[in-house]
Amino acid sequence: MAGTGKGGTKMMNFLIAPDFSPEHFASWHLLNTVVQRRSGVHLHLLTPTSAQEQAELLAAGQADMVYANPFDASDLIRTRGYVPLARPVQRFDEMVIATAAQSGLKALESLQPGCRIAVTENRDVRLIGLRLLEPADLDESLIAWVPVDSYQAVARKVIKGEVDAGFFLADAFASLTRLTRSQMQVLVESAIHDISHVLLALPQSGIDFEAIKKVFCEMGQMTGDQDLLLSLGLPHGFEPMTQEQAEFMIDLMETLLD
Repeated sequence: MAGTGKGGTKMMNFLIAPDFSPEHFASWHLLNTVVQRRSGVHLHLLTPTSAQEQAELLAAGQADMVYANPFDASDLIRTRGYVPLARPVQRFDEMVIATAAQSGLKALESLQPGCRIAVTENRDVRLIGLRLLEPADLDESLIAWVPVDSYQAVARKVIKGEVDAGFFLADAFASLTRLTRSQMQVLVESAIHDISHVLLALPQSGIDFEAIKKVFCEMGQMTGDQDLLLSLGLPHGFEPMTQEQAEFMIDLMETLLD
């Protein structure tokens, strides 16, 4: 939790959801450095490599601020007291269902009960994917899930024919190499447009989050900012998010669960 660093500097833990490939970690560390320099708040970046590690850090009360996926944001806001600060501009959490280019599967309806689908621990991607599979009359009980650690691993399983299809965060699919993508065929991509990752803060930590929120929402206005945002896959930066907007997103997530 929030503490005091050398010289009395305010210090807090900033946790990044484990939804990003490792090559993005350097950019998150750079963003962390920029935010602490401009806000005057010392940030200790936490980059858990799995949903389990994230859950352990949150359960131990180790995160004052979280860049959370929408599924986790729902729980953090409703049950743990976090409040929304900002969200990425025009960067929604869409997902892709893809199969091997040579699989012969050309439509969702080609997927049959018992089909093998590779998934990561990203629960909102699985949730949206299940909704997209409704035209194929497939629910969770009719799918043989193949859990993997990363979207790169999902792609490998798909291309090798070890699974019938894979669930991808759309941004993660787009960041795969051109060669990798050429060996797969997209069956469907969601277009919800109202679900995104969210920057959340825990008010009880005693940190003045308004200064941090201001830095995030002004990111892009100074030299070097645009290159940093591009490296994060967030070219349009961040915008403020209100409690009302967060509640709307949570209601939408709950609708998807029903």
